[in-house]
Amino acid sequence: MDVIVAADRAGLVKARRTLGIGAPSGGTLALVPTMGALHEGHRSLMRLAREQADHVAVSIFVNPLQFGPNEDFSRYPRTLDTDLEVCADEGVGLVFVPTAEVMYAPDRQVAVSAGEMGTIVEGAFRPGHFDGVLTVVLKLFNLVQPDVAVFGRKDAQQLAMIRRMVADLDLPISILGAPTLREADGLALSSRNRYLSSHERHVALTLSRALFAGAERRTPEEVLGAAHAVLDVEPEIALDYLVLVNPATFAGVEEGYTGEAILALAAKVGSTRLIDNVTIEL
Repeated sequence: MDVIVAADRAGLVKARRTLGIGAPSGGTLALVPTMGALHEGHRSLMRLAREQADHVAVSIFVNPLQFGPNEDFSRYPRTLDTDLEVCADEGVGLVFVPTAEVMYAPDRQVAVSAGEMGTIVEGAFRPGHFDGVLTVVLKLFNLVQPDVAVFGRKDAQQLAMIRRMVADLDLPISILGAPTLREADGLALSSRNRYLSSHERHVALTLSRALFAGAERRTPEEVLGAAHAVLDVEPEIALDYLVLVNPATFAGVEEGYTGEAILALAAKVGSTRLIDNVTIEL
């Protein structure tokens, strides 16, 4: 069956009916929310989604609410034709491609507040970012009505916040985190990697090397020290943060902490801001 493309609520209703989503026998739906510019990482999310439900939907929407005034909203890559081919290749049944006018009324007033967790780590550098993320994700959940939603663990704080929103608001959706996909040299796949020059891409490998170096250690001080030692010798890395945090709250871990932790960073390489993380057992 060809991919069904829907652009608004009416199109989604028709597509769900056509695909039999919600039918008593075999009608479950998994959603992969994206901003397009799809790559192998997105493909891995679609494949995981296909294992979770009878049908897979992908949303493609560059959400203006999660971009700050000096960020890359206007130049964020938009490759819809290619993205639709990727979705067809991966057996996606439904692609939702709304416009900003469909998603946001001009007189809208109500939005989701990310709370205190939205103001730390990534949120400290991008004020309001997670309010925008949670608002669009909640709207996508309401419009597409999935049983399962799949997100990449590369955006670890985003994943933690979405899980918190689902729990706090009693949403009837299962949230699944998919492993980060990397190039053979360790660079985490990202739609923003295409901004990098060949030299900048080489410099960007310092980020994953720092995380892997930290992951070999087992106490908070050793983890952070090993990662900083790699970053500090690369002058072309402009580091925003390097943190070791609790995966559920993104609060920094203290000396003596044991269990799972996330070593996360954000940095600029040239004009491109990249994020990455690894999970560590302390």
